[in-house]
Amino acid sequence: MADSATQHHVLVIDDEPNIRDLVQAALHFHGFSVSTAETGNEGLSLADEQQTDLILLDVLLPDVSGFDVCRTLRKSGNEVPVIYLTAKDTPTDTVTGLSLGGDDYVTKPFSVEALVARIHAMLRRSRNTQPAVSDNDDPGELRVADLELNERTWKVRRGGVNVDLSPTEFRLLSYLMHHPDQVLTRSQLLENVWGWDYAGHPQIVETYISYLRRKLDPLGSPLIHTQRGVGYALRPQNGT
Repeated sequence: MADSATQHHVLVIDDEPNIRDLVQAALHFHGFSVSTAETGNEGLSLADEQQTDLILLDVLLPDVSGFDVCRTLRKSGNEVPVIYLTAKDTPTDTVTGLSLGGDDYVTKPFSVEALVARIHAMLRRSRNTQPAVSDNDDPGELRVADLELNERTWKVRRGGVNVDLSPTEFRLLSYLMHHPDQVLTRSQLLENVWGWDYAGHPQIVETYISYLRRKLDPLGSPLIHTQRGVGYALRPQNGT
C-alpha cells in the first residue's frame, strides 16, 4: 500500500525484536522505507550515515538510554523529529524526554494504526514552513520588539544574539509571532503547532512555553505572558 509516504525514511531504535518487526512491517505497508537498530549506539551510527526523516526511539535500551540518544543527536545538530516508544509514562519521564529535544511520546502497548497516524502528523508539521506575512523586506521574517524569526532560514535572534531552538520550539514561537498581542488558548496552540490529531500529553504546551522562556528571557524582558485559565500571548513588556 504505497502512498505519499514512500519518500520518507524512518529509523526504528528498539531492543525488542517483536516491536521492531511489527513496526517495520506496518510502516512498509504504509509506504515508508525503514531501518532498524537494537542499541542506542547502533541507532546513532545509522542516523549519522543515512538520510532519516523521523526516528522512533525506545527509552530503555541495553547500552545507553533513549534520552541519551536524543541528547547526542541534538548536540550534533541533528534535528530529525523523534518520537519516543516506551513503557515509561510518568510526568517526570515525559518532561525529561521532551526537554532533551524529543517531539512526541507514545506509550507501549500502542495501536499500530495510531502510531502511523502520529508519524504522518509529525511529518506534516516538520515540513510546514509556509512563508510569513510581514512588513519587512524579507517575507519570511517576523519581528516582535527585539525578537527576530526567519521562517526560510529557520534562524532566531534576540537582541542580535542567535537563539538555538528545536523544531517544535521554532514552530511554537513562529505561531505566537504570527499572532502578536493575541491571547492564544492551549487548544489553539495544540491544533496549530502539534496538529489537530495530536493525542499526546496535555501538559506539552506548558512544557514548551517554559522551554522558550528559558531561552528568550535571559536576553531581555519577558515576551511570553500567561493569561490564567486561558492561554498565552507574545507581546513586549508593558506593551512597548
